[in-house]
Amino acid sequence: MHSFARLRGLIPSTRTIAAISTRPIRLFPRPLTSPYPRRPFTSSPLIMAAITVHSTLKPGPPVPFVPREEGAISWYACGPTVYDLSHLGHARNYVSTDIIRRILMHYFDYKVNFVMNYTDVDDKIIIKARRKRLLELEKEKPYTPEQIRDLIFKAFQAYTKSLPLLAPEGAEPLDEKNYQERKEAAYGVVLAGGPLVPETKPGDAEAKVKMHLNNMDAAAEALKNGSGLDAAEDVLLPYLDSLYKETIDTSDQTIFTNLTKTMEKAFADDMEALNVLPPDVITRVTEYVPQIVAFVEQIIQKGFAYEADGSVYFDIGAFEKAGNTYARLRPESKHDTALQEEGEGSLSTALGGKKRSGDFALWKKSKPGEPYWPSPWGAGRPGWHIECSVMASDKLGEQMDIHSGGIDLAFPHHDNELAQSEAYFHDCCKGEHTWVKYFLHMGHLSIAGSKMSKSLKNFQTIQDALASTYTARNMRIVFLLSRWNDGVEISPDMRKQADNWETTLDNFFTNVKARLSEVDASSGIKDLSLSEDSGAKGLLEDFEQAKKDLDTALRNSFDTPTAMQVLLKLVRNANIYMNSGNPNVQALESVARWVTKIVGIFGLDASAQPPYEGLGWSSATASNKANVDPQTAVKPYAAVFNNVKQEVSALGLTGESIQALLAQQNPEAEFNELEKSGEKDAEKLALPFIRATSKLRDELRATISSGAALEPKTKQAILALSDRIRDYDLTDLGVQLDDRVDGPSLVKFVPAAKLIQAREEKAALLAEKARQKEEARKAKEKAEQEKWEKAKVSPQDMFKSDAKYAEFDADGLPTKLADGNEVPKSQSKKLKKEWEKQKKLHEEYLAKFGSA
Repeated sequence: MHSFARLRGLIPSTRTIAAISTRPIRLFPRPLTSPYPRRPFTSSPLIMAAITVHSTLKPGPPVPFVPREEGAISWYACGPTVYDLSHLGHARNYVSTDIIRRILMHYFDYKVNFVMNYTDVDDKIIIKARRKRLLELEKEKPYTPEQIRDLIFKAFQAYTKSLPLLAPEGAEPLDEKNYQERKEAAYGVVLAGGPLVPETKPGDAEAKVKMHLNNMDAAAEALKNGSGLDAAEDVLLPYLDSLYKETIDTSDQTIFTNLTKTMEKAFADDMEALNVLPPDVITRVTEYVPQIVAFVEQIIQKGFAYEADGSVYFDIGAFEKAGNTYARLRPESKHDTALQEEGEGSLSTALGGKKRSGDFALWKKSKPGEPYWPSPWGAGRPGWHIECSVMASDKLGEQMDIHSGGIDLAFPHHDNELAQSEAYFHDCCKGEHTWVKYFLHMGHLSIAGSKMSKSLKNFQTIQDALASTYTARNMRIVFLLSRWNDGVEISPDMRKQADNWETTLDNFFTNVKARLSEVDASSGIKDLSLSEDSGAKGLLEDFEQAKKDLDTALRNSFDTPTAMQVLLKLVRNANIYMNSGNPNVQALESVARWVTKIVGIFGLDASAQPPYEGLGWSSATASNKANVDPQTAVKPYAAVFNNVKQEVSALGLTGESIQALLAQQNPEAEFNELEKSGEKDAEKLALPFIRATSKLRDELRATISSGAALEPKTKQAILALSDRIRDYDLTDLGVQLDDRVDGPSLVKFVPAAKLIQAREEKAALLAEKARQKEEARKAKEKAEQEKWEKAKVSPQDMFKSDAKYAEFDADGLPTKLADGNEVPKSQSKKLKKEWEKQKKLHEEYLAKFGSA
């Protein structure tokens, strides 16, 4: 049993598992001594259930989670291949992993040894680094503009191999002039969102086509406007690599390490920005090559691998013949050659000597242009899968509790990891070895049906997302609202749901803090028993049920979507109770502190630290809590109070209450007591001055509403000062005042930026309304002017200036057309109606303005 759970009242001790408490829920009211002191409720213990988890090793419902060692978990997570910036797909994987890790550590109180690797040797790294170097060398050559264009054109044509429908047999050569027409004819359906194959759904293949077409678009544009090598980089890089890859001197591995070190730091920065806990242990492939060689040697000695032409391959046939199972995670993919080839890497297609097509490389012979290390089989480099087996086994031994990664790694990467590791530890006398107890695979992130992927270039980097679209908290909420092992396709509805969830909790924390501050300013909390407050009793019953429901959800394979709904439902119930009249703030505070603890465990507050015993988000004031100088902290609040006090005095109001308030207020004394007590929270230190300012403003509002005889100028000054205090003086300090009809204004601490943004949006809305009103006034005025201008004309003269008519009767109505024909009767009737309308309008004009 874990101490954290017992201390928090979430799980019973071992001695109380069978004993269900029958004690009634009780309140322990007492006066507040500071705005947010901790006053926990006693909560009934819960019946402890087992934790279950979805493990890819055992498809189907969640299985009981029983670590090898009580209270401790060994965990290996597949880290990134550091060749490019991380994107939202990576965020999905690592944030979801972090959420589970935090739940196990801070809710279930496990000690977790979390190991993660960086893959810094890989085909993608080699290709990216080598091509980058080749492009740098190409830029150093003294090319003429014509030579640059010729190089881009050759690369442009070579790239069409990626898009075979662009250059079918017998077609004229493709160039920048006919490219657009050929592109639309060949791939118009895909560009419009359709599939390559009729009656199928678009997916990764279509995303890859779009990626290639985007690259071709850029190159075609570069050919048209002569913009140079950089503009056509994506088609140039593979072309240059095909020409010169073997000329690169790879004895100097800085070509590769410069890239991997840069990308590793970028990844670490991204994880810190997302509030992902750092690993306990980090491993890198380049630091493990000797151990990898030794690991491979032992697999060969046990008869499960063979050398061929300088490479070493895992022998799947021998492995299975010895009684072992291959492809335990994805048995249906065992013969998927496309996945097998992808797992081997694009640089390994030319390696030969395999006994079977499914056998995979443990050690790859290095070709010219690739990095290499010495081995018994010659110069080479590790295969992709072997690295994790060696590093994980080195740090965690012959068996670990959890191995995790993205779902796209299940086959072949993780299945091959399992096979080679279980081959390494194989003992014919003991049967099949179990290297991993629980395999956790995070669902991938998809966009328009295809997974987010660097290779497909259909991604948004984490850096860009945090700079433009998300906050770290909002992104984590999106992932919490989905099961960790399910795929996620981010939609506007999902984003809206996440925004609403965050706003609801944000407002709840703000309002509870405001209630606590308000109570602290009065005589203390009313001693109220549950029998006298059915609302509080109902809320506390909801609270106890929420604890049980959340515990059940987290034990059910870390079901965070259900847990998030439990929190939301409890907060909504608390909001209803809070707005019901005179709520018991102890009940509200207890709920708020528990919700704070859970969102802290979920990693939603980057500034909070376990055991998360605060109230609300700590980020708003965290920077002010450490080593704060109280005098400095309250200076802006004191300045606002003193300025408001002077302005109220200058109004010359004679009311007894406002004069008494001006004479008696002494926030400095209250602040001095807080300073002497050692208080460091800037909000608490500022409260005396904020309350004093708010009381003065409340008194100004009361003076207006009392009906006291006031000069219009004085009344206007009072209203203006009251609005300015609320909308500017305090808003700029991050203080919101909520006016109430039957009581003093409620003081809330809200980030100043949020309040200022709301003020600016309100001002912009009012300005837009004023603009529309002014436009309507001008339009009305113009219409009025046009009406009376037209009304000046007498009906006898209205048609005489029209060249369509030649003769008129005595009233000025047309009788003949310009061609000498009589005006048709139907037209005459219409003209008569217009004449009568003008006659009436002209009479109105004469009545209003007199004769013309």
